[in-house]
Amino acid sequence: MKDRLKEVLLGVGALFTYFFLNMCATIPFDIIGVDINSLPREIKVIYISIYELLILCIILIIFNKKIERDFKDILKHHKEYYSKSMKYYLTGFIVMVFSNTILALLSNGGIAGNEENVRNLFKVNPIYVYISAVIFAPIVEELVFRQGIRNICGKNIVFVIVSGLVFGSLHVITSMTTALDIFYLIPYSALGIVFALMLYKTDNIFVSMGFHFMHNGILMAIQFMTFLF
Repeated sequence: MKDRLKEVLLGVGALFTYFFLNMCATIPFDIIGVDINSLPREIKVIYISIYELLILCIILIIFNKKIERDFKDILKHHKEYYSKSMKYYLTGFIVMVFSNTILALLSNGGIAGNEENVRNLFKVNPIYVYISAVIFAPIVEELVFRQGIRNICGKNIVFVIVSGLVFGSLHVITSMTTALDIFYLIPYSALGIVFALMLYKTDNIFVSMGFHFMHNGILMAIQFMTFLF
């Protein structure tokens, strides 16, 4: 009972840290009466990068024992875990591509608001976006929305569904521009559910984190090639 309570508290702590610190990002500038959007682009990028690093460090500290344990485990079983999880990733990827294609047809070639924001930011600062999407996001999102919710819900199918829906919702709700955008919950949640299923099956956060690295890396590489050519 004591161990279970500790697990829940760690999960709640990770979620609270993530949301609270993200809400407080502009407070230092608000205190001195400076609009962060008026700052030079380079200054904003440096500040946001340092702030994201702070969030990352705190989340890593919260789950340090779990990370250490899973790292030792993945060294021994990485081939088994990744080969078994590939089928889940491919299924989620197919659902994502198919649903995105249908939504693009319904919106006359439109894309999700979140995707549009990423592309616009990529044009302005591709290096920052690449690092944030390929390194920061997979580590933090897997620890918070997979491991954190796993700690709270327990190892059951409820965790898989809740994790996927929360993950999908945060990628959609914050950037909705039309009523159709709500249906982008399907492709985003599909991947969230798949990543949660990997953790459910292996109980090792490095499995879903590895596939998240790969997925975002591929998408950013395609985006980078499109930007260049």
